[in-house]
Amino acid sequence: MHPVDTLQLHFNPDQMLVLNAAMAFLMFSVALDIRLEDFRRVVQFPRSIGVGILAQYLIFPLLTLAIIAVFNPPASVGLGMVLVSMCPSGNMTNFLSHYAKANVALSVTLNAIIILSASFLTPAGFLFWSAFVPGSEAVRQTFEISFSQMVIIIVELIVAPLLLGMWLNEKKTEFVAKIRPWAQRISLLIFFSILVLALLGNRDNIVNFLGFVFVLVAVHNGVALAHGYALGRLFRLPELDCRTLAFETGIHNTALGLLLIFKFFGGLGGMALIAAWYGIWDLITGMSLAWYWKKRPVQQ
Repeated sequence: MHPVDTLQLHFNPDQMLVLNAAMAFLMFSVALDIRLEDFRRVVQFPRSIGVGILAQYLIFPLLTLAIIAVFNPPASVGLGMVLVSMCPSGNMTNFLSHYAKANVALSVTLNAIIILSASFLTPAGFLFWSAFVPGSEAVRQTFEISFSQMVIIIVELIVAPLLLGMWLNEKKTEFVAKIRPWAQRISLLIFFSILVLALLGNRDNIVNFLGFVFVLVAVHNGVALAHGYALGRLFRLPELDCRTLAFETGIHNTALGLLLIFKFFGGLGGMALIAAWYGIWDLITGMSLAWYWKKRPVQQ
């Protein structure tokens, strides 16, 4: 077993309580931008929505396994990559789509569908695809992974605050308009705090492993961004939809992934390093790509 497979980041119960509350608030802030009518827009982009879901839950996990087969990373690192691939996108994709002048309505609709479906598909997809990670059986046997407990955690920390935020957005429009900017700024700060906390918890091992993790994350994220765009082109979707799909498949809510790692995998170092660094790196590449496309608007 590789040394990174035995490296663990420990959180005490009080720290876990703070992380749970932070995750719930993060999803609440996302919901302040979601309305029921966003789900009704599916009829406007049925093919683009279908391609986005296909890319997120089938193509990207398969490509992730292909990257793992090529690089043959330690088992815990491979498990982290699979978990990242099954984490939903976050509201950052809406901002990036808006900044890049892509299809914001498609981004909001697809984002809402993926986030709500994550309560089932994230744990189910991870448990299914992780079985194909070479050498992962020994690592997975050291932890008790319960599908039902993972679903309960995601419902509590994603679906419940999401529904609360959506209800407020529908019923208390003026109130939400006042708190939305501050809530989203605070949630972004919370997101980065979770990522930095995870990296600092492994600071003694960053020198040894971050170089390898950096390459893996760069390739993984590059493939995620590229395949969303390429799949859109393959299905002959409008250029603006293709650009939106790149963000939806390339940007992932790895804060949720970290929470699951702390809860069910004892803060397993290889998984935590991948999830934390991906959460930082995909924002760098996402902003860079959004800036590039903003300078090259699509002629309608």
